[in-house]
Amino acid sequence: MSVMKQFLSSSYLFGGNAPFVEELYESYLENPQSVPDGWREYFDRMQVLPSPGGSGSRDVAHAPIVESFAARAKEGRLRPGAPQGDVAVARKQVFVQQLIAAYRFLGVHWADLDPLKRRERPHIRELEPGFYDLTESDMDMVFDAGSLYFGAERLTLREIIKGLRDTYCGTVGAEYMYLSDPGQKRWIQQRLESCRSQPSYPPEFKRHILERLTAAETLEKYLHTRYVGQKRFSGEGAESMIPLLDHLLQRAGAAGVQETVIGMAHRGRLNVLVNVLGKMPQDLFSEFEGKHADDLPAGDVKYHQGFSSDIMTPGGAMHLTLAFNPSHLEIVNPVVEGSVRARQHRRGDREGKQVLPVLIHGDAAFAGQGVVMETLNLSQTRGYGTGGTVHIVLNNQIGFTTSDPRDTRSTIYCTDVAKMVEAPIFHVSGDDPEAVVLVTELALDFRMQFKKDVVIDMVCFRKLGHNEQDEPMVTQPLMYKIINKHPGTRKLYADKIAGQGVIGADDAAGYVSAFRAALDAGQHTNKTILPHYKPPFAVNWAPYKNTKWNEKDDTTVPLADLKMLAERLTTIPPNFKLHPRVEKIIADRRLMGQGKMMLDWGMAENLAYASLLRDGFSVRISGQDSGRGTFFHRHAVLHDQNREKWDAGSYIPLRNIAPKQGDFVVIDSVLSEEAVLGFEYGYSTSEPNELVVWEAQFGDFVNGAQVVIDQFIAAGEVKWGRICGMVLLLPHGYEGQGPEHSSARPERFLQLCADYNMQVCVPATPVQMFFLLRRQMIRPYRKPLVIFTPKSLLRHKESVSPLEEFAESKFKPVNAEWDPEIDPGRVKRVIFCCGKVFFDLWAARKERGIKDIAIVRIAQLYPFPHDDFKEQIELYGHAREVLWCQEEPGNQGAWHRIQHYLLRHMRPDQVLAYALRPSSASPAVGYLSLHNEQQKAVIDAAFGEITDNLVLPVQGTGRARRRPRRGA
Repeated sequence: MSVMKQFLSSSYLFGGNAPFVEELYESYLENPQSVPDGWREYFDRMQVLPSPGGSGSRDVAHAPIVESFAARAKEGRLRPGAPQGDVAVARKQVFVQQLIAAYRFLGVHWADLDPLKRRERPHIRELEPGFYDLTESDMDMVFDAGSLYFGAERLTLREIIKGLRDTYCGTVGAEYMYLSDPGQKRWIQQRLESCRSQPSYPPEFKRHILERLTAAETLEKYLHTRYVGQKRFSGEGAESMIPLLDHLLQRAGAAGVQETVIGMAHRGRLNVLVNVLGKMPQDLFSEFEGKHADDLPAGDVKYHQGFSSDIMTPGGAMHLTLAFNPSHLEIVNPVVEGSVRARQHRRGDREGKQVLPVLIHGDAAFAGQGVVMETLNLSQTRGYGTGGTVHIVLNNQIGFTTSDPRDTRSTIYCTDVAKMVEAPIFHVSGDDPEAVVLVTELALDFRMQFKKDVVIDMVCFRKLGHNEQDEPMVTQPLMYKIINKHPGTRKLYADKIAGQGVIGADDAAGYVSAFRAALDAGQHTNKTILPHYKPPFAVNWAPYKNTKWNEKDDTTVPLADLKMLAERLTTIPPNFKLHPRVEKIIADRRLMGQGKMMLDWGMAENLAYASLLRDGFSVRISGQDSGRGTFFHRHAVLHDQNREKWDAGSYIPLRNIAPKQGDFVVIDSVLSEEAVLGFEYGYSTSEPNELVVWEAQFGDFVNGAQVVIDQFIAAGEVKWGRICGMVLLLPHGYEGQGPEHSSARPERFLQLCADYNMQVCVPATPVQMFFLLRRQMIRPYRKPLVIFTPKSLLRHKESVSPLEEFAESKFKPVNAEWDPEIDPGRVKRVIFCCGKVFFDLWAARKERGIKDIAIVRIAQLYPFPHDDFKEQIELYGHAREVLWCQEEPGNQGAWHRIQHYLLRHMRPDQVLAYALRPSSASPAVGYLSLHNEQQKAVIDAAFGEITDNLVLPVQGTGRARRRPRRGA
């Protein structure tokens, strides 16, 4: 390894700048005086470092040696030397190549991107010929064009520099030299350099661009005057977004794309709805006037609304979807990706050729929101990739009220985060619509060719404030003085093509008049919309609407079928070496399937998936270590201990259940909660016939995805009508593992419960888990299912189920007293609880010989099973005391939510008490001794005399006023 290579392998200079620095180093080795003083001093210091391998030799320049041998081979002979003149020319040729490399690397920093031109172009010495000792006398000297795609092998230095400045320093600035694949770099160079980043479009297409710009600007001005002061988050200043999207969709259709899913925030959203997706202006006007549909309990503001439509493209019809979006910036990104993955799966589109994700970002949010990085990190993984996403940044150079780059980010560009996945970035001035369209073509074609993410950074401005009630001059006086003088992109482009003779003097005004007339009629001018088209692969959601949680819930499986499925689950390929611990688990499961052992949680869960797969449902599970299971219980993926390749030697029994089974996918996810949960939510809302499961490593970590839970999972249906049947598995239980490994925060989910929006369950036995998972798909009921799953119970000797029970029962929201020796007529107290604490209570009662206290488990906390609960409480006619017991502190867990349910069904002569940990700011204590002390106190309170743990007022006073409303 040379000194330079050793240095680059560990230096901050390694990466995007490495080839440029290496070329400088080559020049230094040939002639130290040929590089700037600073670099020469730097390289001088490197020469005194210990040489690799201790050889003590200095580096020698490689380029002259390579060029010399190449020249000799070309001439067919070897020469002992070359004239001094040839050496001088060769040196200049090297300098020219360095200049070319500099423009490819650094030209973007000198590009004319800002429509407001607020800052002078920076002085970049590396882009000047003099930096390389090239003078005016060299300008007309002919050089080898090398790897340039300027259409000639040899060009004068003047022609080379002009071509480079046109290509990399005009209204397009490209960043791509950090790509590690040389083929991708050459592809971009060929596309940009062959046209010098200056497209040549026919007159009719230029007129189409103007028409789309006119539609964008006129709609905004129309809304501004008709609905004065109403929030709409105008897209003025970014009008080129509309021709960008228009051309992107048409070109994508020509390339074979049949569906496009778009995600974006509020800026310019109304414009996209009308001018791209074809929402009727009259419907938009109705929303401005306060009219709304009556079928949604809550609804949402107009600039969060989604939409679907169909358009005609050169390749045929294309279905468009604009995802619903909350105000939480960028959180829609993983949701869109998940929706796209589901649609691709439905079509069998493994390469992403038919379904395209498009994400539109704001500049400040793209740099500032962590979910952007998380979503980018998913892009090339097996479980979450979608064949590449086209990212469009509406770079209005201001985030809310912040426009100083020293405050908005720590990077040069807002798009720098995309370099982590080697996505090429094309910066373009929004005031040059033709350049915008050109980079759109380039970006889409790159995505289709290389199946990677790509970024368009359209530099523009925000005409108005953050919203229409905001006054931006207060904080940005200089910027808005310039903006207020800006004539608008439409006017600039109209004047440009009028000067070219493409349109007449009055044509631009005619376009405006025509569009205003359409708006007055409540119509739009997008001629590509197909209003009555029925797209293939569309999902019929009607069977899942207006259904009840407890209907058609028979989920039993015949005993013979269970045994057959168990056999398939425990059949291992020959010569497949299991780990000894896993081998024992599989052997036990084989006995479980034969009815010779009680079934544990791992077997019950796998059996549920197997039964659904056999019935034709697909199953998708993701989470951190979901293949094995965090607690070594699932083992859905088996690993050959004799594997010889890192990417081979695994076996998945659930993919080998039946000939025509559903697809089974289990993914060990990246270390992310927010993006992965958002992805799975998006997937689930696009595919009701697939069981979509996300598992937290520990339930405590689910709060890393709280935005997804609050804005989408809990409220998506009441706000937007988005039906979702995904499952959350959240390991939960107080076992002395501390504040971050005890609680999945059931109180937070219960607080979000209303309008029958989700299901919250805490099963305590394997058979309940089996039926819960099957019920989620068998019923025509698609609501999010939150399951607080066990940890220590996974191996608890009492928390097991006989095989026969899987064939004879179904999920029971309320589980009756287990002990047949408990006589209901003698019971004085009924303890209600859920989850692991039941086994603690059961063991303590047995140990203490108590016979007059019954213990009843509530396995479904929401929707609350009123009828089942009433049946149980009425069973104990002589019980005067009702007690709720939980492991969690009093201000957490189910206690505050469940009180009014208990009081609703209690008799006037009964009192309500509780047994729980003291209220705490932390979910759990960190000291094992204190944990054990608290746990003992909870159990003692459950069986002890009721004193200060009595709920007041006594005997349910005011119960009539506590009756929950519908959906409570």
